[in-house]
Amino acid sequence: MIDSALPEAFGSGRKIFAGARIRRLRNARGLTQTRMAGDLGVSVSYLNLIERDQRPLSASFLLKLAENYDLDIRSLTGGDDGGLVDELSKLFTDPRLIGIDVPKSELRDLAARSPAVASALLRLAAATPAVTPQPPPPGPLAAVAAMLDGAGNYFHSLDEACERLADELRLSVPDLNAAVVERLRARHAITVRALPLEVLPLHLRRLDLHARQLQLSESLDASSRGFAAAVQLVLIELKAEIAATIAAAGISDPLAIRAATVALGKYAAAATLMPYARFLAACEATGYDVELLQARFGRGLEQVAHRLTTLHRPGARGVPFFFCRIDRAGTMSKRFAPGPSPLPITGGCALWHVYHAFDRPGEICRQMVELEDGQRFLTLARTVRTAAMPWGGARPSFAIGIGCAIAHAPALSWSAGIDLNGPAAPIGPGCAACHRAACRQRGLPPANAHLAFDERQRGLTPFRFTDE
Repeated sequence: MIDSALPEAFGSGRKIFAGARIRRLRNARGLTQTRMAGDLGVSVSYLNLIERDQRPLSASFLLKLAENYDLDIRSLTGGDDGGLVDELSKLFTDPRLIGIDVPKSELRDLAARSPAVASALLRLAAATPAVTPQPPPPGPLAAVAAMLDGAGNYFHSLDEACERLADELRLSVPDLNAAVVERLRARHAITVRALPLEVLPLHLRRLDLHARQLQLSESLDASSRGFAAAVQLVLIELKAEIAATIAAAGISDPLAIRAATVALGKYAAAATLMPYARFLAACEATGYDVELLQARFGRGLEQVAHRLTTLHRPGARGVPFFFCRIDRAGTMSKRFAPGPSPLPITGGCALWHVYHAFDRPGEICRQMVELEDGQRFLTLARTVRTAAMPWGGARPSFAIGIGCAIAHAPALSWSAGIDLNGPAAPIGPGCAACHRAACRQRGLPPANAHLAFDERQRGLTPFRFTDE
């Protein structure tokens, strides 16, 4: 079979290029280029050139392939998938693809390199109706996330309105928490009451319009009670500004509007209790010392961390921080990343210290991290408590992480003692999106990577893969 196939393959002195087929053969057998090159007695660079169609197949190379892998040479030297190329050409005459000019050479390359993908495209096109139905509108949480991302987590008009409100409050009572409570009573006839858990078992904050009371759970600490009262105040006094911000973001679905109102109510409460100019000045004076900022403004760590992500006022920008909150299972319940960050959309890297904060509750930990592309960040992590719980009850546990690109780290007091040019912890966006082959923490192979298995050896992880 081999002797008869060779003259046919090399008839008329034609050169044969079959790099895609060689690569498919190697991947199907779970071989690396190094392993296949060794089997065939050629260099890795020569095999690489063949797979990239920069060298034609030689008769001796074909013979070695046939002998080592027991295959029919015709499978490598057969036709050029002309029928598949013709079908792909017809696909691109569809009126829906007008303006997309794909050269036939690219179609031949697709048919040769990825015939299964080409066939799948043809099958999908045959099953797709001429008019593609519009996808459903995003849910309310997606709409809110898009609003925050689109604005870079800074809303100029709303933030300025909050600063004016804060100035008014400070004229009456220097303590902003007390000033908020007094403003609710004096202007809106709403009293603030802290109620026992048995009276308010299912709420942290509840507005009872009949009794004209803002009812707060006793489980909230002082900073959280002040924040809850501020949320209620801004929802009343800055209602028009919040509605205008939502309209400007293009949100029209009623449920999404309510979700956005809740999100902007919290944003406005933080902007009122930590007014922009005063907060930024305090950040720069303390080197963004989060514990001093907590003490100066009477706020919780999570509230301060939220506010740090909003310092993007034109002409008065602060350090661009990212922020996240996770639980022990790694679920990310809050995520703000208006600039570069190592935060994944889903998943996460167990080598990042925010996932280890639960081992050292209440302790602030810092870490310098580096992504695969070389981006480096300085980060802080600490556990936070949402509310007090009665003895014996389940106690929710969360950790927050904040940080910024290493270029901004010299401005931070908490960069002291760290060699910013020194080694950093190598992290990634989660195993499925990370391609660090030597990571001992790996629990899954990268998505879409070519896996290889060899019963004769075991590497640092159970997964051997290549991105080719």
